Amino acid sequence: MDARCFTVGPVAENAWIARRDGATSALMIDPGDEPERLTQAVEALGVSIEAILITHCHFDHIGAVAELARATQAPVHCPRAEVPMLRDPNAYTWPGFGPFEGYEPEETVAGGERLQLAGFAIGVIATPGHSPGHVTYVIEGEDAIFSGDVLFAGSVGRTDLPGADHATLMRSIATLLDTLPDETQVLPGHMGTTTLGRERASNPFLRELAAR
Repeated sequence: MDARCFTVGPVAENAWIARRDGATSALMIDPGDEPERLTQAVEALGVSIEAILITHCHFDHIGAVAELARATQAPVHCPRAEVPMLRDPNAYTWPGFGPFEGYEPEETVAGGERLQLAGFAIGVIATPGHSPGHVTYVIEGEDAIFSGDVLFAGSVGRTDLPGADHATLMRSIATLLDTLPDETQVLPGHMGTTTLGRERASNPFLRELAAR
């Protein structure tokens, strides 16, 4: 898999463009801001976006969804529980950010789905805790996940936001650790990449899981 990271916007969110090596069809994950830059990246790569996948609907992950959906004509897959946030992002945005354009998604996911997009088989795992309907996309056969704001290198997603819950987040992370191999690459919504095994061994926020 060829996965390109574009760190965008005022809170340094990672938007991703992923394709099979050399393919002309690709996925876009969490286009949070800077739509012109992302559109230019699509053109420079010579790919068409087959689908836009959203892990969760905090403003920094969806700020460019409407513009990218228009530019690419790709259907948007949104966590079902967070469709209201995508429809009206300004009602959920923190003071000082925005305004953002809302969007009505073509598809919804809730966990348990298996998608076939851009040549990838993609499993969807419900991973709430940072936000109520957060999902993680598992790229089957590639040992990689697009994990949004669940797990970071040396850290975990915030749980001091509306609809967040620490215990729920820990259960979601435990699900990932229990069902996926340690070599799984974590392609997160902020900061650098890591692996599940590295975080299992060294992430200080996961000590309570190691004690299970």
